[in-house]
Amino acid sequence: MKNRQKLKKHLKTALKVLVTIGAIYYVLSSLDLDELLVTLKSADIFWLILAFAAFNISKIISSVRLNYYFKILSIKMSEFENLRLYYMGMFYNLFLPGGISGDGYKVYLLHKRFDSPYKGLLQATLLDRISGLSALLFFAGILFVFSSFSALSPLLQPVAIIGVILVLPVTYYMTKVMFERFLPVFGPTTLYAFGVQAMQLVAALCIVLSLTSTPDMVDYLTLFLISSVIAVLPISIGGIGVRELTFLYGFELIGGDVNSAVSFSMLFFIITAVSSMIGAAVKVDASEMDDAKRNVV
Repeated sequence: MKNRQKLKKHLKTALKVLVTIGAIYYVLSSLDLDELLVTLKSADIFWLILAFAAFNISKIISSVRLNYYFKILSIKMSEFENLRLYYMGMFYNLFLPGGISGDGYKVYLLHKRFDSPYKGLLQATLLDRISGLSALLFFAGILFVFSSFSALSPLLQPVAIIGVILVLPVTYYMTKVMFERFLPVFGPTTLYAFGVQAMQLVAALCIVLSLTSTPDMVDYLTLFLISSVIAVLPISIGGIGVRELTFLYGFELIGGDVNSAVSFSMLFFIITAVSSMIGAAVKVDASEMDDAKRNVV
């Protein structure tokens, strides 16, 4: 049984690697690589630094949101310790896809050190993802209405508007039915989720401004949010490749500059990767979790 589970895990990892490599190969083979390199090299470092700062502010807000769920489970950690744990999870998710995921390791540590049941920890982790996704879909729907993509079909704009109207009520209903114990923090966690996505949009906007060729910014930001939804799917390593593929196809549909679009996606990945490396420097182990528990109890 154990061998079968290990084989299944290895096969899933191998499939993710193949999808990632295949997507990257297809994207690069569809572009003018010389023009792509010129676009990347010409990016304004000032705007990229601001993008890096905005991205990491979004992660700080996200860690605070997650701690609200942990407090419901009577897990008392300082915001600093929780932030360290959050960055460690980012590092695991991006750089160690074949081993235990960042979320899995966090759940393991918190279960071991705070005697919190796995079920509640898994629910908190899942609800944290759902909360972020709902805010992401809300912003994506609004931007989509004003983007060039809405002109591709007369049905797309009304569907986006309906989605914007329904996303928060549906999220509230899901929380009430499936995660009732976390309902008391629905308000603040939703506000933090909006703050996270707002800062992600600021980061994306700064990357757009760093590029020399910047068509309609609304199209960039819309596709950025759509690609973020697709990147959440567990089909590649850290969303690498599928995000670039989304930008390639998206800008081909509206006749945009695909080289600048893919350059934007690559720059966002670089910022994500560099930020995730912080998790390697602040890795939390079981003994430190003991210290954290003693300090806050």
